[in-house]
Amino acid sequence: MADSDTNAPAKAKPAALRKGALVKVNLKAYSASIEAAASDPTPPDYIFEGPGELLVVKGDYGQVRWNRPVPDVWLRMDQLEVYS
Repeated sequence: MADSDTNAPAKAKPAALRKGALVKVNLKAYSASIEAAASDPTPPDYIFEGPGELLVVKGDYGQVRWNRPVPDVWLRMDQLEVYS
């Protein structure tokens, strides 16, 4: 029986998103959220494809502007990820 590696490095914490960052919405995090329950049952694909620009960060929420003729939206920061 082999010993388990207890000295394995911990996963690096992702860098905090800042104003001006290009982001997209994490489908898994958004699907189970209160924001998804309060919105259209079929969210638009462009929010998951990105990029959107993070305009403002206030506490746990960020305002995102999409490169489309749609209103800016406020989403929890844990629902956003870096656009790549």
